[in-house]
Amino acid sequence: ECQRQQLPVTSANKQKVLGKALSLIRFPLMTIEEFAAGPAQSGILSDREVVNLFLHFTVNPKPRVDYIDRPRCCLRGKECSINRFQQVESRWGYSGTSDRIRFTVNRRISIVGFGLYGSIHGPTDYQVNIQIIEYEKNQTLGQNDTGFSCDGTANTFRVMFKEPIEILPTVCYTACATLKGPDSHYGTKGLKKVIHESPTSSKTCFFFFSSPGNNNGTSIEDGQIPEIIFYT
Repeated sequence: ECQRQQLPVTSANKQKVLGKALSLIRFPLMTIEEFAAGPAQSGILSDREVVNLFLHFTVNPKPRVDYIDRPRCCLRGKECSINRFQQVESRWGYSGTSDRIRFTVNRRISIVGFGLYGSIHGPTDYQVNIQIIEYEKNQTLGQNDTGFSCDGTANTFRVMFKEPIEILPTVCYTACATLKGPDSHYGTKGLKKVIHESPTSSKTCFFFFSSPGNNNGTSIEDGQIPEIIFYT
C-alpha cells in the first residue's frame, strides 16, 4: 500500500496507511514467541513500541501499551458480573499465598475474569496470577499471569483471562488469585448464594464455599475475589 501511494516504506508510513486498523490488533494477547517472530520484525511498529510490548510480556507491573489487551469475545449476550460481598473493609495482606474460594453455578456460563480489590494506600500496581481450577480433578482450566492498576478506592478492578473458561452446572470450581503488592481493601458480610437476574435469560445462581487448606484467609464471609465476570 505504501508503494501504491508512492510513499517511502517506513514504520511511520506503514502505520499511516493502516490507519485505525492497526490499533485493533491485539499484540498483548500474543505469546512472546509469536510477537518476536512476526510483528517485532515486521517494521510496522516503532522501536519504542516494540520495546514496550516486550516489557509488557516480561515484567510486572506491566507498562501501559496502546493496544487492546482484552480477548475478543465470541460469546453472545451481554457481559454480566456478580459481587459476593455486601461491605468493604481495609487491610488485607499478601505473602505469596493464594486467595481461593470455591463455587458452583446452576447453569452453563463462561467466565472471562475477576474483579479484585486494590490498595488502601492510593494508586498502586499489583502483580497477579488468576486461575480457575476444577476442584474434584484438581485441573487448572485457565490462568493468566498479569497485573492491574488501582486508584486507591474501594472499587473492584478487572483482571481478565486470555480466553473465556466454560463452567458447567453443579460442578465445583475454585477461583484463585495470587497477588503481589501492598495491603488492600477486602470484602466482608459475604453471601453463600448470589443470584444474577437478566431480563433476557433465566437466573444465574452462584453458590460459594470456603476452600480448604491455604487460602490467605479468604472465605465465604471475608476476603478477596469479590467479583466474577461472565457471559451466559
